[in-house]
Amino acid sequence: MINSHLVLSAPTIPPRSLMDNTYSALKKRSRDALLVEWPSLLPTPGYYHYLPTLNPRAFMGLGKFIAWRIHQMRAGKGYLAAHPTWRSPDADTSCARCTLEPAMFEHTILTCPPRQGARSRLVHLVSSVGQDAPLWSSLPLLKRLATFIGVTSTGFPPTPFPPNTPPSSPPLPLSPLAVPPLAFRVFSLAEV
Repeated sequence: MINSHLVLSAPTIPPRSLMDNTYSALKKRSRDALLVEWPSLLPTPGYYHYLPTLNPRAFMGLGKFIAWRIHQMRAGKGYLAAHPTWRSPDADTSCARCTLEPAMFEHTILTCPPRQGARSRLVHLVSSVGQDAPLWSSLPLLKRLATFIGVTSTGFPPTPFPPNTPPSSPPLPLSPLAVPPLAFRVFSLAEV
């Protein structure tokens, strides 16, 4: 916008407050139009149940690792058994911890019985993970969800090792003689 104090003949320039209000109104109309047209031009996949937004999701401020896990699980593309991206489509989709239901985002966060202890301590106030759930607009609830995901390893990549298995024997300490010295060679300028 034009600053009126920089122009000598300022009577034809509207007041700054009018220009600011007009700019804000135009920006809002263009953002609203974009959100209306976005689904028709680039439809949301059937597995993603959350509407597009122009603002960052509140959970994106939690840190890269947990924010990515939450985004993957919301999109149905994480490491839960019922998410088809990392394994063959004919594999068992039941929850590995309870085998009662398919391991979907809703099940692992809200109803999986082996996670009940952590759920009752951390996310007992969460009753839904749907698009309009209060969880997605409450930073304290999102922090509790992030802690729950970390404590229960929900949505983490599968590991070949069983969880909480102590090693069969303690690792042997390395002596300084057991580690070979680093081998390196200094080249002269003529060799380079």
